[in-house]
Amino acid sequence: MYDYLVVGSGLFGAVFTNEAAKRGKKCLVIEKRGHIGGNVFTEPIEGINVHRYGAHIFHTDNLAIWNYINRFATFNHYINYPLASYNGDIYNLPFNMNTFYKLWGTVTPSDAVAAIEKQRLNIEDPQNLEEQALKLVGRDIYEKLIRGYTEKHWGRDCKDLPPFIIKRLPVRFTYNNNYFSDRYQGIPIGGYTAIIKKMLEGSDVQLETDYFKRNWDGIAKKTVFTGMIDEYFGYRYGRLEYRTLRFETEILDMPNFQGNAVVNYTSRDVPWTRIIEHKHFEFGEQPNTVISKEYPGEFGTNEEPAEPCYPINDEKNGKIAQKYLDLAGQEPNVIFGGRLGEFKYYDMWQIIRNALDAAKMEF
Repeated sequence: MYDYLVVGSGLFGAVFTNEAAKRGKKCLVIEKRGHIGGNVFTEPIEGINVHRYGAHIFHTDNLAIWNYINRFATFNHYINYPLASYNGDIYNLPFNMNTFYKLWGTVTPSDAVAAIEKQRLNIEDPQNLEEQALKLVGRDIYEKLIRGYTEKHWGRDCKDLPPFIIKRLPVRFTYNNNYFSDRYQGIPIGGYTAIIKKMLEGSDVQLETDYFKRNWDGIAKKTVFTGMIDEYFGYRYGRLEYRTLRFETEILDMPNFQGNAVVNYTSRDVPWTRIIEHKHFEFGEQPNTVISKEYPGEFGTNEEPAEPCYPINDEKNGKIAQKYLDLAGQEPNVIFGGRLGEFKYYDMWQIIRNALDAAKMEF
């Protein structure tokens, strides 16, 4: 018998497994896909570590988490400077003085503030994402840099999305293109898969193994479940909604395609949300380059193989999710974790923190 059956080899499952193994616990990790790492899986192509499930840029203000993840890899000094492409024009993200200069020709912070104030709508209690955006930044930024990208990302009209999604929309009145304000950020040299591999050393791992395709009774004292919480409970209260991502990855016979790791396409008529050029994450100088076009979709509606990538945390899903979370609280021998297991949109550092907290409660 194992001490823990860990369902899923993503960050939550791998961190918990590592903590358990350090304490002499025996773990069996099962993974539905043919590789470890879940959605942080990176694969070498043309000597470039390709982020197979989208750009994963590690960032945190938590020194303990930063020190923890650095036990498993050396991180470079990559800083996220994404760009936005709208109808052939390029804008800096997040919204800062460079963005405002491109939009309106404003040079000073006071001029930029005045330009935004002139466009902002005085909406006391925004009822949807569109109203929230118009209250925060006005019409120009909303139409060019928010609306199309957001509707593609979530698959819903901005008027049908809750306002809290952009409640803390970053607006900076400095010439600072650093997307994250966190003190610690970077990309692991060699990719994320190497981190997961180190975390799982000493534990048994079975790939291409679907938890729901067999009976696991008696194999472990406890289960750590990082899959979809509604699937675990047999969709008792209905299906929760998740978004998925599809990637078209190409090897290009050129050293540099777009000059930046991430370029968002914010026009609604461009089908992809962004293009990722993976070599720039690790400052690669390979003769070829690899790009991935990212297409969001509704999980469960596409016949092609797809993975749930992030939950749709609107009011309707929130009510259903709470019912499942209440059921989870009644399972003393099951630990639920991760974006899918808790139905919450987490950053990587938060998942690591949660897994470490779960381990502390266990040990």
